[in-house]
Amino acid sequence: MDTYPVTAQCVGRFFRTDGKYLSRAYKEHLSDFDDWEQKEHADEWVLLEENMGERLSIDETMLHHDLFTFLSNKDGHCKKGTLIAAVKGTTVAEVTEHLDKIPLKSRQKVREVTMDFSDSMMGIVRKEFPQAEIVIDLFHVMQLYGTKGLDAMRMKLKRANTTEVKRQEREFKKHQEQNAKNRKRYREKHPAKKSKNGKRIGRPPKRKNEKFEPPRLTNGETKADLLTHVRYPLMKSPDDWTDFQKSEMQLLFEIEPRMKVAYGLLCALRNIFSKIKDRKKAGKALRRWYKNVGKTRIKEIISVRDTIKGKEEYILNYFNNRSTNASAESFNSKVKGLRTQVHGVNDLPFFMFRCATIFG
Repeated sequence: MDTYPVTAQCVGRFFRTDGKYLSRAYKEHLSDFDDWEQKEHADEWVLLEENMGERLSIDETMLHHDLFTFLSNKDGHCKKGTLIAAVKGTTVAEVTEHLDKIPLKSRQKVREVTMDFSDSMMGIVRKEFPQAEIVIDLFHVMQLYGTKGLDAMRMKLKRANTTEVKRQEREFKKHQEQNAKNRKRYREKHPAKKSKNGKRIGRPPKRKNEKFEPPRLTNGETKADLLTHVRYPLMKSPDDWTDFQKSEMQLLFEIEPRMKVAYGLLCALRNIFSKIKDRKKAGKALRRWYKNVGKTRIKEIISVRDTIKGKEEYILNYFNNRSTNASAESFNSKVKGLRTQVHGVNDLPFFMFRCATIFG
């Protein structure tokens, strides 16, 4: 019988043509999934209390059409020993029901938990980790100001501009219709004269289907185009702008002075977090910033100020150790990367087993 050498190319071709067989073989035979003690409830919750530490992060991620709350250990650095708990749901009752299974003695050792502005996450941390200091970091403060402040102003201006352009277009069409009626009435009273060769004498007739052109700015763009292009530079420092973005922002600030004021307050807030090291000085700087925001009378910015003011204690905790929630964001990114790699989550318990194996 003829034999053929088994090469890496042959093996790779086999795996590519029969990926379902390989996946099933890994799940049912190569892995320890069948012997996993948390298999029965993995689609609802997974708990790895041995990974508890003193510095934790909490965040939520979408899996299999449901939100899951992930509790992770910063000292794991998104590798082994990172995942502590994954619980389906984000409410205080849903999550704490399973986190209560961790011994109170271990939970009382937690000294710091970083998180976003979520009230439910804050309720979970307060109940489960009574000794922990809650930290809302710079990233989420800037994100809040950017999305609910500057971007909300940008979209409001864009909607107002769209409404104004549509009004101008309606007026243009009415004007065109009225002109057409006037020309028709004039032609009835003054028949067109023709020259000896049969050509019409006088002004050539206007096009009936002349299109409306929205007003353009000095750079050739419409205002809607400008408000679309400035979305990303509004979130960045002026030092990071490209030459094109600099010209766009300069034009925006000329036609919308309130956007310049709001962006200036963003830079001032960023400077508080980057240049001030002391918590007390940062608190004084924030209170001065609150007054400057109040003077603008811009609803979107005042709304953001009130949110920051309500969570000021937890935001100022950032200046104690300058801890961030970057570890949670990085962990979420890795979980999403794994989800993409396996082309979605069809078998949630097995996916959670893989997360526990990689990050547990």
